[in-house]
Amino acid sequence: MLKASRIIIIFMSITTCTFLYRLAFKMDCFLCVPLPFRKPPSIDDVLRPGTGIIFLETSDCLEPRPLVSCALESAARIYPDRPVVFLMKGLVNHTKEEINSTHKAFTLLSSIGNVFMFPLNMEKLLNDTPLLPWYVKVNHTGEKHWLHISADASRLAMIWKYGGMYMDTDIISIRRIAVDDFVAAQHSTYSSNGIFSFKFHHKFILDCMENFVEKYNRSIWGYQGPDLFTRILRKRCKLPVFPEKEDGMCQNISFLNLQRFYPIGYPSWKRYYEVWKINPTFKDSYALHLWNYMNSEAKSVIPRSNTLVEHLYKIYCPTTYKVLINSTEEELMEVGGSRQ
Repeated sequence: MLKASRIIIIFMSITTCTFLYRLAFKMDCFLCVPLPFRKPPSIDDVLRPGTGIIFLETSDCLEPRPLVSCALESAARIYPDRPVVFLMKGLVNHTKEEINSTHKAFTLLSSIGNVFMFPLNMEKLLNDTPLLPWYVKVNHTGEKHWLHISADASRLAMIWKYGGMYMDTDIISIRRIAVDDFVAAQHSTYSSNGIFSFKFHHKFILDCMENFVEKYNRSIWGYQGPDLFTRILRKRCKLPVFPEKEDGMCQNISFLNLQRFYPIGYPSWKRYYEVWKINPTFKDSYALHLWNYMNSEAKSVIPRSNTLVEHLYKIYCPTTYKVLINSTEEELMEVGGSRQ
């Protein structure tokens, strides 16, 4: 009798738990399904776990260039489990809805599930960081390299406040990065600041922000960027010369071999826009920096050109290639045909 009673009690408990679970599930679905009525996530909601991948646009540009779109799409594909955040200064005075209706690249990026776009308000971003007193005093219009300097400051503040990984918008991701708390060698004994990753409130980022303000020099390009990272690293350790393909360490920070992101150095940046007999596999690289700052000739991806950069677009950002590159070529051909 006692055994039978226990069986009945267990059965009723399971039945009750199942009912409550289903009820909770239905209530949750009821609350979550009507997407248009949900409050859009804030940047704090998206980046709170510290796993975000962050990109910046410090100009007023609202139509991301194909390379920018490729950078974000490739990151979103390589890291589907991580939020990819794009902060755009131009969004401060515009709504996403009015941009979506006229900007093809913006619409493309908005459709990617783990890509989020937010306005870049520098004063708000730099609040509660050592950079704010510098920002409110500096003459923005009188700065020769302001776009780069403001980007250098913003990336430090973002990683300080949220943790995660920062990437320049001319970097194409090709495989997952296997380490945390890293900076990337641009060449031996010299660091870039184009890609790096740190935990929330890491001491290295704090040191960089303090040195940024203390040693501020508006006249030298990169002085608040790669020069800054290199200065702070050299205070911590002797930076390694890379004889092979191993990574180095600087105290608790990984100093990644230049092959990880810069297998083609800046003097040879045009190689990306050339046809190779055999395309490289970049088997020792996590991502590829395309040196857009050097690209004063505005070289771009040309459909069916068989260049290395077209090959990379097709593999790592196929939607960008299809929508922004190949479709443009097809539209031009259609227009040309209609005029004949």
